[in-house]
Amino acid sequence: MFLEAFGNDAFVLLAALLLIVGVIVVKFSHKLGFPALVLFILVGMMIGSDGLGLVYFDNAEIAQLIGILALVIILFEGGLQTKFSTVRSVALPSLSLATLGVVITSSVVALAAMLVFDVTWYEAFLFGAIVGSTDAAAVFAALKERNIKAKMGATLEAESGTNDPMAVFLTLSFIQLIINENTSIWVLVPNFFWQMGAGLVLGLLLGKIASASINRINLESSGLYPIFSVAFALLTYSITAFIGGSGFLAVYVAALVIGNSELTYRYSIFQFNEGFAWMAQILMFIILGLLVFPEQLFTTEVMLSGILISLVLMFVARPVAIFLSTLGMKYSQKERLFLSWAGLRGAVPIVLATFPIVAGIENGVLFFNVVFFVVLTSALIQGSSISYVAKKLHLVGPKKDTPHHSIELISIGKANAEMVQFKTNEDTAVVGRKLHEIPFPTRATISAIVREDRLISPHGETEIKSGDFLYILVSQKDKESLRKLLNEKNVHAKSS
Repeated sequence: MFLEAFGNDAFVLLAALLLIVGVIVVKFSHKLGFPALVLFILVGMMIGSDGLGLVYFDNAEIAQLIGILALVIILFEGGLQTKFSTVRSVALPSLSLATLGVVITSSVVALAAMLVFDVTWYEAFLFGAIVGSTDAAAVFAALKERNIKAKMGATLEAESGTNDPMAVFLTLSFIQLIINENTSIWVLVPNFFWQMGAGLVLGLLLGKIASASINRINLESSGLYPIFSVAFALLTYSITAFIGGSGFLAVYVAALVIGNSELTYRYSIFQFNEGFAWMAQILMFIILGLLVFPEQLFTTEVMLSGILISLVLMFVARPVAIFLSTLGMKYSQKERLFLSWAGLRGAVPIVLATFPIVAGIENGVLFFNVVFFVVLTSALIQGSSISYVAKKLHLVGPKKDTPHHSIELISIGKANAEMVQFKTNEDTAVVGRKLHEIPFPTRATISAIVREDRLISPHGETEIKSGDFLYILVSQKDKESLRKLLNEKNVHAKSS
């Protein structure tokens, strides 16, 4: 093997090349409308022992550990970027999909697994549980910068951020039932409520503690604040998991709390975690690609089983789960069809598929290979066609404006002032007014305006237009007054 022959220097070189390839892959995947995770996995398979033979890797325990750490980072970043208002608007359907939807999906897939694999009921339900949840990494990446209708995007992101705990619970429960035949299935009921309850409570508590700590600690370097936030993400997961709670749920809830709080060095924290989450995705999918052996994956048995399970999952299990989980809720038939199609599988099922191998389940390797094939199928077929399906169902929303020009000069960590970024729209009261006409707080100064990716130097006669990004340096004491001013609505625009 390449690494064994050339040692540590070769490892550093390989790591650098993989990260460079990963970044380039993301660039081309966006242009081609192709899920990056598939390309990451293919890179892992290509450099593995059945490919170029650069790396030999078959340690499911290490892959599981890396996968869990990466999922913590990805869930944390996704939670940071999610607004409470978005979650509240789809809280009930997302909760239903994250619990009842996962159970229904797992049950339907389990019935198919019984016929395809000829295994016991517990083993069939284990397989169903592994592929039962949508994947946060896949969904967050697929929807980022795509102009899907806001309601659809919010539902899918909230569902994928909260349904991992259910899949983890079901997977571990059925492994326990298979290994220990004396375990009663009814013992799992209180365990479920404990896991979800502990995850929710500790997530809220540690999220509040993290927000207060970030704002009150006075660190010597601004670069330490993002590291401090990541440390809290890992702490939240580990403490919750240590007492038997759902660590993934706790991390996502804590991230929601932190992301919706007033934070010092907010943009530094967000940008660091976005980059870190991408690196975690690249590493995780390449490692998972290394773990699979193409000679075992692309066999007649695995491919036929994978295709059958994929068809059941995409066209039966997921649609049934969506329609039953959203009964009585305000979703049109077209919206339900889109939610059915956009239930992407990704890293979570593959990581969960390592658990039966580590536990020594008889069909663990077979399940892993079939799950891997199902994920590839889901990503290739569903992931690459999300925009097309949304367009056909008339569920395309306005183009997303992602500011790539965020700046942060100083923050309350070192001075009692910070740079506030605000995007105007046609309903914003200050739109159409000149700067000298707007009653800004005394200790607030507009430092820059970005309009259609052009930097405008502001002066008294500058008129604010819809879609402008305003960068305002404001005293902490006047920040709330500034927020109220910027959030005022243009009553005349609404009435007209």
